[in-house]
Amino acid sequence: MTRTHLVCAGMLSAALALTLCVEAQDNPLPNPVFPFGAVYFRKSNPPQQDWERDHKTAAGMGVNIFRHWFMWASIENSPGRYDWSDYDRMVELEGQNHIKTVIAEIINGAPEWMWDKYPHARHVGSDGSEGFPSVGGSSATGSAPLCLDNDDVLGEAGKFLTALVERYRDKPATLGYDVWNEGGTQECFCRATQAKFREWLKAKYGTVEALGRAWHRYSLGDWESVHPPHGTGGYPDSLDWLAFRRDDAIRLLHWRTELIRRLDKRNKVTAHSTGLLTEIEWRTAADVDSYGYTWVASRHGNDPWMQFQAVDVVRAGSRGKPFWHAEATGGPLWLQPQVINRPLEDGRSSDDKDVRVWSLIDMTAGATGILFTRWRPLLDGPLFGAFGPMGMDGSVTPQAEMASKLARWTNSHPDIWKSRPVKGDVGIVFAQESDDFSVVQGGGGAAPGGRGAGGAGGGGANYVQSAQGAYQAFFDSNIQADFVGIEDIGEYPMIYLPYPEMLRKATADKLRDYVAKGGKLVSEGCPGYFGDGGTVGVVQPNLGLDQVFGARESYVQFTPDLLGKLTLTVRDKEVGGQYFLQEYRLAGGQAAGHYTNGRIAAVEHAFGSGKTLLIGTFPGGSYYRNHAAGTRDFFAGLLDWGGIRQQVQSSDPAVKARLHKGAGGTYLWVVNPTRTARSVKLSLPSPFQRAVDLWQESSRPAMSGNTLTVTVEDRNAAVIRLE
Repeated sequence: MTRTHLVCAGMLSAALALTLCVEAQDNPLPNPVFPFGAVYFRKSNPPQQDWERDHKTAAGMGVNIFRHWFMWASIENSPGRYDWSDYDRMVELEGQNHIKTVIAEIINGAPEWMWDKYPHARHVGSDGSEGFPSVGGSSATGSAPLCLDNDDVLGEAGKFLTALVERYRDKPATLGYDVWNEGGTQECFCRATQAKFREWLKAKYGTVEALGRAWHRYSLGDWESVHPPHGTGGYPDSLDWLAFRRDDAIRLLHWRTELIRRLDKRNKVTAHSTGLLTEIEWRTAADVDSYGYTWVASRHGNDPWMQFQAVDVVRAGSRGKPFWHAEATGGPLWLQPQVINRPLEDGRSSDDKDVRVWSLIDMTAGATGILFTRWRPLLDGPLFGAFGPMGMDGSVTPQAEMASKLARWTNSHPDIWKSRPVKGDVGIVFAQESDDFSVVQGGGGAAPGGRGAGGAGGGGANYVQSAQGAYQAFFDSNIQADFVGIEDIGEYPMIYLPYPEMLRKATADKLRDYVAKGGKLVSEGCPGYFGDGGTVGVVQPNLGLDQVFGARESYVQFTPDLLGKLTLTVRDKEVGGQYFLQEYRLAGGQAAGHYTNGRIAAVEHAFGSGKTLLIGTFPGGSYYRNHAAGTRDFFAGLLDWGGIRQQVQSSDPAVKARLHKGAGGTYLWVVNPTRTARSVKLSLPSPFQRAVDLWQESSRPAMSGNTLTVTVEDRNAAVIRLE
């Protein structure tokens, strides 16, 4: 009998026993301190004969959470007939082994019997081709690609979700529902999606005549003649199509969360995406109780900045809510196109030390839970053998032993998770319209490493590279740069605006107000060159930003093929440029930099109670490609320009450190992602009397005033409580 059962049997007073019995019925299994586990069941893996053994093994290793794919297409085998047997067994085993269950609903793949019943709802590509039922690579199960914009299909999905929630909401193991597995936007050209796009346009423009003027298409005739763009040739229609697709995705997300919360008042709702730099992160997190992300190092590469950045993006979008690394790397990835010709140590074949340092990076950047993409690898399909820390036969590997150590440690230190990462030294502004315009203007697809940013699932490479390059440049000086949405820029005394080629007037007004109230704004070139709808402003900088920056354009050059080696001097630093070039004449500001031809490349200006620094090209994009020391030093020097004191300085640039503060105390997380042990001195913003490493068993950090000295093992971290 459990402790609660003993209490209910009469060991304490009747009143207290009744209270605890009620609590046990409401939530029979306590929620984990730090959720640590994996995705376990994706029909038909792992094999049924191993389920009971696997659960006992996992529980013995400290695993406290499993997530399963509850796939509509694998459950509703014929109209209104559900086969829950495999899923019932999962939830039962979790209850027996004190493991919590996250129910990942998968309704984007419909049952195959619906393919012929709802032919009008078949997914349609831009070329008119229809998707066809097939077996998926991530689960090796069949489904039909039907579009949820069709109300009849959505109604069928609603019936399934209702049955799902009613069946599992009161199970002892149930923790909640994952309503968006790597969520994002879709691009479908079925009639229902086109009709919803027209309704969206009507709400925005009112009349077809107003739409025609905005789109520069004057012969539309009536609303039935309005169709989504095929390609990205016309800026206004393409921009609207991208924005609609995000809104439509959020509409369907909200439909899910409302349905589930109406049926289940107790359990939580979560979602996870892929850590992309897009407003989807902010908007999705706002609709759920907790958020998360998929980040698989074997797909993206082993550069530390990449994983830190993925966590930082999601932390920014979560806006203080708890968030998990919902799908993390625990094992190898052999034959996928992202890894071909890359060395094993570049994340392709992870060992126990990789699992250790990747998990510790997650925690350092603020993740409050970790689930591996698999517990056991799939045994069939193109992703056979991938991602899981356990062996193909369910045996315990060194990677799994490390996962066990991490699971036990995280859950035996509850105070650590009551403290959170402090705000960064600088905010990197995300402006969705800048990314969108990079997409439709032809700024490339996803950036190298698979890191797209756009709401359409790709992102313009120019925008992505500029934002990521700025992040890397700060990161390489151990400066914590947070991503920040335009609505939250007031939380940071200094912000950096990457690739602002297109800005909406509303965004420009917020930037103007931010500076007027005392903020420090550093902007890359051509800010707001294109305004609402993608139209060039006749005064540059556009949208009244010439007054904010104290500068006017004297010359501009859009020749990215010729500017890959552009250099300029800004604040006595040689800085790399990229993509475009904008020269200035002063309009109240002061020259702060020049091109090699002597013309003004940067302008500093006091505006209201704040100040600005405008650079006529894109140092972020340059650093992404070239990693020049002068550009890195320029970014580091921006803190002095803004009067910002760096919170933690590291004597070794390869060793990264972050401060956490809160109700649990003050902690310094120090990560060494290299393959050799490193001794490092870290300067802190205030002195401390005592430092204790809670993770490294042999570590003896030394504290002297505000300087801490510690040795960190290879691919490891120190988690130091400061007192």
